[in-house]
Amino acid sequence: QVQLVESGGGLVQAGGSLRLSCAASGRTFSNSAMGWFRQAPGKEREFVGSIRRSGVSTYDAYYADSVKGRFTISRDNVKNTVTLQMNSLKPEDTAVYYCVADVYGNKRAEYWGQGTQVTVSS
Repeated sequence: QVQLVESGGGLVQAGGSLRLSCAASGRTFSNSAMGWFRQAPGKEREFVGSIRRSGVSTYDAYYADSVKGRFTISRDNVKNTVTLQMNSLKPEDTAVYYCVADVYGNKRAEYWGQGTQVTVSS
């Protein structure tokens, strides 16, 4: 049974940083595109970024334009974790952030975590 468990959300002032972590279990994820989506109150869920295999031992990260240059996704295939480092946070980054696995493009993912709240105050 696949499980994704996020941690690291919280309250931060605008301009600050937060680091979200996701622990994956239930199978091997080294070939899985993993990443993050988010959903703000009253808005549709949106793609944040993903990281996927591009070679034998290399991975490429992809980001939504709204977070490019501020957020960084990384993964550790030994620990089965994926991390979202968020810098220069803005109030509009306030949302519930979801860790996902088996991401298809920037629209769909097969597995979802329960979400973690990120609130950025102005």
